[in-house]
Amino acid sequence: MPSFLPNFVRLAIVNILSNLMVPLAGLIDTAFLGHLDEIHHLAGVALATVIFNYVYWTFGFLRISTTGMTAQAVGRDDSNAVWLVALRHILLGLGLGCLIMLLQVPLRSIGFTLLSATPEVKASGQSYYNALIWGAPATLIGFVLLGWFLGRAQGHKVLLLSFISSSSNVLLDYVFIVRWGWGSAGAGWATAISQYLLLVVGLGLMVQEPCRPPLKTIASQLYDPLALKAAFTLNREIMVRTLALVTTFSVFTNLSSLLGTTVLTANTVMLQVVTLAAYFIDGIAFATESFAGLFYGQRATHSLLYLMQVAGGASLALGLSVAGGFIVFPDRLFGLLTDHQSVLDRLHDYVLWLLPVLGFGALAYMLDGYFVGLTQGRVLRVASLYSSLLGFAPVAIVAWQLHSDHLLWLALAVFMAARTLTLGVRVPATLDSDSISDPN
Repeated sequence: MPSFLPNFVRLAIVNILSNLMVPLAGLIDTAFLGHLDEIHHLAGVALATVIFNYVYWTFGFLRISTTGMTAQAVGRDDSNAVWLVALRHILLGLGLGCLIMLLQVPLRSIGFTLLSATPEVKASGQSYYNALIWGAPATLIGFVLLGWFLGRAQGHKVLLLSFISSSSNVLLDYVFIVRWGWGSAGAGWATAISQYLLLVVGLGLMVQEPCRPPLKTIASQLYDPLALKAAFTLNREIMVRTLALVTTFSVFTNLSSLLGTTVLTANTVMLQVVTLAAYFIDGIAFATESFAGLFYGQRATHSLLYLMQVAGGASLALGLSVAGGFIVFPDRLFGLLTDHQSVLDRLHDYVLWLLPVLGFGALAYMLDGYFVGLTQGRVLRVASLYSSLLGFAPVAIVAWQLHSDHLLWLALAVFMAARTLTLGVRVPATLDSDSISDPN
C-alpha cells in the first residue's frame, strides 16, 4: 500500500464534501426564487448566470494554476516560492476583478443582447447582474485562495471556506429575497457578499500560517521575469483549455435545443447527472493535483506511478457506479429530477450513454488533475482542442444534419474518450525521472 494513500483518501473526501456545497447552495437559491409570485426572477438569474459562467470560467485558471505551482513548490520545500505563487496570483486576480467591474456596462450590453428573453426576464437578469458584478474581485481572489490551500493539501481549510461561502449565501438569500423582497437583485447581492466573506476568512487563514517568510523578502522577489513568464504561459494554456471545454458543452446544449423541447429537457437532465458525478470525481481530481505537484516537486516518479493507479482506479469506479445506479434504477432516480412522462421515456433511451460518458469522463477528469499538478499547460490545451475539434465536432455535425439525438450523445462520448486518450498517451513521459528538470 502506498504510504500516501490515507492522506490522499482524506483529502479526496474533504474535497468532495466541499464540492457538494456548491450545487446545494444553488438548489436553495433556486428554491427561494422559484417560490416567488413572479417567476421572471428565477428565469432572469438563469439568464445572467450564462454570462457569469463564461466570465468566471474563463478565469478559472487562477485556481488551477495556483494549485499546481504551489504543490510543486511544497514538494521542493521552497517556502518563498509557495508564498510568491499566492501573492502573484492574488494581485492578478485583483487586477482582473477590477477590470471586470470597470467593463461591467459593455459586458452587460453585449451579454444581454446575445441572449434571448422577454423584457421582464431580461430586466430581472440585469438586476442580478448589476449586484453580482461587484463581487468579481472577491470571486477571482477566492479562486486563488482555494487553489493555494489545495496545493498545500489543506483540504480542511477549503471545506471551511466553502461552508462559510455557501451558508452565508443561503442566509443572505433568505434575508434579501424572502424577508426584504429584493428578488433577483437580492440573489446577486447575497452571492457577492458571501464571496467577500470567503475572501476575508481566507486571507485570515493565510496570515495565520506558520513559517511565513517576512513580507519584505518575498515582496522583493515578486517581479521575476522568468517566473512571471512561466505563470503567464501556464495561465494562457489553461484558459484556452477551459474555453474549449465550456464551448463544447454549450454547443451540445444548443444542438439539443434544435432537436425539440423534449430532447433538450431530457439532455439537460442527463447533463445534470454528469455534473453531479463530476462534483464527486473532481474531489479525486483535486487530490490528484495536490499530490502530483508534490511528487513532481520531489522528483519522486515512482510515487507518481502509484498515484496514477490509485486515482485512476478510484475515479473510474466512481464514474461507473453513478452511471450504473441510474441504469439500474432509472425511474426512481430520474424521477427525482422530473415527473414528465415524455421526458422520462426519452431518458430510458439515453441512459446507457452514461456508461461511456462517465467512464471515459472520470479518467479524463483525473488526468486533467494529474497534468495540472505537473503544470503542463500545453498538454492540457492540446488535448482539449484536439478532443473538441477532431473528436466532438465531426460527430456533432453529423448528428445535427441527421437530427439524431443518439449521435449527439455519441459525440459527447467521443469527446470524453479523446480527452482520455490524448492525455493518457502523455503519461509515460512524465514517469521518466530524466524528464523532470531540476528546479534548482
